[in-house]
Amino acid sequence: MSNDKVATLLNPTSVAILGARENPSGWTARIFANLIRFKFDGPVYPVNPNHERIWGVECFPDLRSLPTVPDHLVVMRAAASVPGILREAAAMGTRSATLYATGFSEAGSDAGRALEAELREAIDDTGLAISGPNCLGNLSARARVLTLPDDRVQELVPGPVAMVGQSGTTTPSIARTLMDRGIDVSYVITSGNEAGLITADYIRYFVTDPGVRLIFCLVEAVRRAEDFLAACRVARDAGKPVVVLKMGVSEGGRRAALSHTGSLAGRVEAFDAVAGPAGVIRVESADGAVNVIDMLLHASEPRGENVGGLVYSGGVRGLAEDAADRHRVPLPEFAPETRARLRELLGQAQPISNPLDGNGYLTNRPLDEALKVVEAVYNDPGVDMVVFQEDLPPHEGANDANRRRTARVLATMEAIDKRLLGADRKPFALVSPASYDLTEFSRAARSRFPHMACLNEPERAFRAIRAVMDYRRRCREAEGATAQAPAADVAARVEVLRKRTVNTDAPFPLNEPESKALVGAFGIPLIEEGLARDEKEAQEIAKRIGYPVVVKGVAADLTHKSDAGAVQVNVGDAVDVQQACRDIAHNVAAHDPDIRLDGWLVARMAPPGLELVLGIQRDPEMGPVVMFGAGGVWLELVKDVAFGAPGMTRDGAARLIDSTRAGRLLDGYRGQGPYDRDAAIDALVALGRLAAEAGDVIESLDVNPFLVLPKGSGGLALDALAVVGPGAVSP
Repeated sequence: MSNDKVATLLNPTSVAILGARENPSGWTARIFANLIRFKFDGPVYPVNPNHERIWGVECFPDLRSLPTVPDHLVVMRAAASVPGILREAAAMGTRSATLYATGFSEAGSDAGRALEAELREAIDDTGLAISGPNCLGNLSARARVLTLPDDRVQELVPGPVAMVGQSGTTTPSIARTLMDRGIDVSYVITSGNEAGLITADYIRYFVTDPGVRLIFCLVEAVRRAEDFLAACRVARDAGKPVVVLKMGVSEGGRRAALSHTGSLAGRVEAFDAVAGPAGVIRVESADGAVNVIDMLLHASEPRGENVGGLVYSGGVRGLAEDAADRHRVPLPEFAPETRARLRELLGQAQPISNPLDGNGYLTNRPLDEALKVVEAVYNDPGVDMVVFQEDLPPHEGANDANRRRTARVLATMEAIDKRLLGADRKPFALVSPASYDLTEFSRAARSRFPHMACLNEPERAFRAIRAVMDYRRRCREAEGATAQAPAADVAARVEVLRKRTVNTDAPFPLNEPESKALVGAFGIPLIEEGLARDEKEAQEIAKRIGYPVVVKGVAADLTHKSDAGAVQVNVGDAVDVQQACRDIAHNVAAHDPDIRLDGWLVARMAPPGLELVLGIQRDPEMGPVVMFGAGGVWLELVKDVAFGAPGMTRDGAARLIDSTRAGRLLDGYRGQGPYDRDAAIDALVALGRLAAEAGDVIESLDVNPFLVLPKGSGGLALDALAVVGPGAVSP
């Protein structure tokens, strides 16, 4: 259904411009001029009761006066009038509209939010296909529709890129940059507040267009995260990457939480954790987006991560090696046979060992000789991708020498493309020393070698290479991932938990035994312990477990037990157990008289091991994410944590662990360890299943510390705190 609506919006049969103004530099005049300039195949009606003629054509006082029912409305009217306009137009038979007005929820006022609620109700009632409000119009190349007030677009040529962005200025600007680099764009949607159609709807429609190979999104706030992620997975499975420039990545706006995990989860970390596995490549800038898009469209898929190449400049070599190191792109030594071949071709006395050695200006050499050098690097068995230092020439050349130089450069690139490259071959990228704009000459030149990416400057180039390699790896993992159905007893436990949240408006904590029972049901091992309701029962549990023991106070509101003096360790006999219970009761009463203990938890003293933290946090925008990091006292002190997606695989859990400093400790450090890495991976996978199956009611969950024992000995959850509440979805 949403695909039909997007198709209706982007392929109108007629357009009415409401709020038409005479001013030739105004938005309505420019939109009209664009529709005429690109020969939109349908009537365009200006509507304004104050004009009989405008822009040299007849102007109509209202919708009822139009000669035919307008299929699409360009609504340049005051915000308060928009809901009524939509209802009137829908009753006539209008099918879609673009709403430019501001003053809705983006204003941050109660009046604005109320007006947007009224607008959403009108959209729901009428079923109209709506982009906006607070947007800047759209571009649909195949339908020759340009409702952006932008006269800088020179051509409407259907191309491999489709774009949707909540920013009306930035999204078209990136589109123009792509066009300037010779990459045609089929669609540009400025979606604004997304009161009607949302980003997920546009993504799904773009996937169905066989001419679209890549989707770009500029996202300020994700509307309906599950729909967004599902649409991205559909694009991923169709082989169409989704490149996202995400705005609003600061810590601001995070809700205060009762657990450590909530205070550490940042919006961008949550987005990356769940959107990456769904097929999203997040970029940090518009220029970064252009590099990634260029590589995805022009270079074939890398089968591995080793990069080799040829550069002319020692400076470029140094910058490239630094950038590759920062972005974890391996630059292995050439194979012995490659080094020998390069020595033979280039006449160097010293062996060539680094894949970024310069070895002279190849494009100043005879074509066949230059090709042999490139071919030697390209065919190295340890090289999965090649980078080649070169700028695209901006013009043919001012004199005969320059023209010959330009001809050699282009002939070399064209020969490399034809001889070595193709859809199933190693990827190949030109990398310039610095960023530069393409001219009309260079745009035409690059069309001669379509299988080469043209990347700007080493830092951004290797960032893009890393992003594409990570994306391809995630796609391969998704192909091999299998869903695991929850056991019946686990599903029943989650359903009980869900029912407890039905009649509450605010999150509430579970006590420690309840929290541990929840994680234990999903397979996270627990330390031996028992809940005592009185001192005598505490002594009996301690005797059964064996001394020494740990005694802890139990209460749902006792979220930070150490701060309340509610933990006693190394309790050595029955008398000490009794005293520990009394001391804890006294300390808790002094800390907060309103807390009532449910009893005492008596646990076996933990053996030596490495303390980690595992957690779940329900992000207000993206939903549940899983956390891993250094636990115990180190959690708040160093905040060495990383975030992953619910339902992660063992490989995903291993990578999450490896992205932290705590992960390195697992393998042993300065005489400590090694520890049981498999136990940590198993626990993360179990927690990921819990997040996937109960993430709608878990506000946050800490397993802190999760103690990893020496290698081969497993791990134990020593403490846990779950905060549950009513499910929340992004608007």
